[in-house]
Amino acid sequence: MRIRVLQTGKVYVSHALPFKDAAKNPNPLQMSLLSLYGRRNRIWLPVSAYLIEHGDYKILVDTGWHRAVSPDGEYNRRAQVKHMGLGHFLLNQGLVPKGESLVEQLAALNIAPEDLDFVIMTHLHTDHASGLKSVKNAKRILVSAAELDDTKKYPIRYVSSMWDGVKLETFDFNDTGVGSVGKSLDLLGDGSVELVNIPGHTSGLTAVKLNSGGKFVLLFSDGGYAKKSWQDLIPPGTALDEELALKSLLWIREMSLQENCVESLANHDPDVVPHVITL
Repeated sequence: MRIRVLQTGKVYVSHALPFKDAAKNPNPLQMSLLSLYGRRNRIWLPVSAYLIEHGDYKILVDTGWHRAVSPDGEYNRRAQVKHMGLGHFLLNQGLVPKGESLVEQLAALNIAPEDLDFVIMTHLHTDHASGLKSVKNAKRILVSAAELDDTKKYPIRYVSSMWDGVKLETFDFNDTGVGSVGKSLDLLGDGSVELVNIPGHTSGLTAVKLNSGGKFVLLFSDGGYAKKSWQDLIPPGTALDEELALKSLLWIREMSLQENCVESLANHDPDVVPHVITL
């Protein structure tokens, strides 16, 4: 099994969004550009996606930013507002240099969207779902039913136009005892690719656990934003359910510390660079 860690540009946010400020506990409006707090201490973070090559399967995890965020490879405020709306732009700004959009990186590997057997969406927030239309010809695009339900319960947290015309296939987690709430799905039926529910940040947030030869790699999406998240138990600052977010972070920590864990990766860890993992 080969896992390519890709980065599709970066996102600019208040430090309190990825790393909860327990003292001030700001709400999303206070973390936006409309607030003095939100304009201070902003940081750039990478936006990751993952290509898994396993036997005859090609599996993509998340889609990162679409080229529409930076049509010319440079920061473009107008293009971002058009792509995700003013409200989301005020909370997180994006940048995709030339050659770094997902489809550009796949093309460099001679992979077309229709070559992808699965696209697994960990959740549908803008910086994960922005590129969905660019891979709409993949064979199957999966998102948890709980996550899609969240987009209807809490529409302000999502930009549904990002998947207009995209055939999303929902799945339900099974009661397996795996994960922070004991729910997961064995994608291929052989235990090699486990989709694990780690709710908190969103209800249907999905981690991907890749197993081979007695070892594993954990892709924990936004269950935490960096290694220090699980080391120091710093939950995301935008959790839908803070209690569940901490519970999921504790599970991520437990898994990350296991001897047979080769790597444990957050989608936005500033210390992670693009690389290839072989299991």
